[in-house]
Amino acid sequence: MLFDYLTLKIIWWVFVGVLLIGFALMDGFDLGIGTLLPFVARNDEQRRVLLNVIGPTWEGNQVWFITAGGALFAAWPLAYAAAFSGFYWALLLVLFALFFRPIGFEYRSKIPDPRWRTAWDWGLFVGGMVPALIFGVAFGNLLQGVPFHYDKFMRFFYTGSFWGLLNPFALLAGIVSLSMLVMHGAVYLQMRTEDDINARAKKAVRIFSIVFMVAFAIAGIWQAFGIEGYRIIASPDPGTVFSPMAKKVEMAAGALMQNYTIYPWMVLAPVLAFAGGILALVLSGINRAGLAFVCSGSALTGVILTAGFAMFPFVIPSSTNPNSSLTVFDATSSHLTLNVMFIAVVVFLPIIVVYTSWVYRIMRGKITEEKIREETHSVY
Repeated sequence: MLFDYLTLKIIWWVFVGVLLIGFALMDGFDLGIGTLLPFVARNDEQRRVLLNVIGPTWEGNQVWFITAGGALFAAWPLAYAAAFSGFYWALLLVLFALFFRPIGFEYRSKIPDPRWRTAWDWGLFVGGMVPALIFGVAFGNLLQGVPFHYDKFMRFFYTGSFWGLLNPFALLAGIVSLSMLVMHGAVYLQMRTEDDINARAKKAVRIFSIVFMVAFAIAGIWQAFGIEGYRIIASPDPGTVFSPMAKKVEMAAGALMQNYTIYPWMVLAPVLAFAGGILALVLSGINRAGLAFVCSGSALTGVILTAGFAMFPFVIPSSTNPNSSLTVFDATSSHLTLNVMFIAVVVFLPIIVVYTSWVYRIMRGKITEEKIREETHSVY
């Protein structure tokens, strides 16, 4: 075995976090540009510019989403089962929304009828906006706790509803997610376009970066003072195999801030989120879109780390029976499974990163309306 069981549990918490950040960075701007499609572009050629900014790479970016789901299934099977049971209708809604993307990219420009193209424009808008919103809503519910429990036979019971997921704090978290991904997409669009689209993308960066930072600040205050968190008060050795029901958990005011008190360096996560948002706004305003894109990516990273640090070691806390909460220590696969998957990640993740970097290097450059007119039959 490469590592002891406890070390692997922590490593896989880090790996899942890296995959979520990778998904937000790479597929996040796709979702953001899809959301902006009907508003930033004012005619058919401009909309085709937006489609061709992300068209050649969006499918590759989906690898991060698929890999994150696969890692969740393999590393935290209990968490995977709980998430796909508790968030079933929400995830189904995301899946149906994502259906618009491959079909829309492939068939939107096949027929010149304006009604056909407009319909697919709004379909691509749904395919970008709905997942960006729902992912944030899901995180908002995770921070509050999900209504589920296990019985004495370790049978899982979810006692909530789809409408219960749409509570005020979760919707605020959804606004944080949507606005930061649209900001990220608008910065990327500014970097890859010219003239009118570039100017409108710059305006979108200004609007959504401000919305993002205001919403994130309100959510942080609400999280610190308005939501009870979860705290483990008794547990078996975290380096061993044990049932989630073997520990004792209590809900307590301010528990979501506990890790920030114990490990003060964690405050760098929300600082990174705000600093990234501010710098993205400023750099976009002075037309340094490349640096602004790095900063908007830093803001996304800071937001995800802020939520992850607040919840650790909880993965899916239970609001109805806190002892049923799933943590990094009791929701994991076997020692052998984590070791084998660790080797797979060490081998294949660098390959994905190198290949993705190469693709973006090849595809770099501005997409213009003139290019669309010249290559109208070979582009989206």
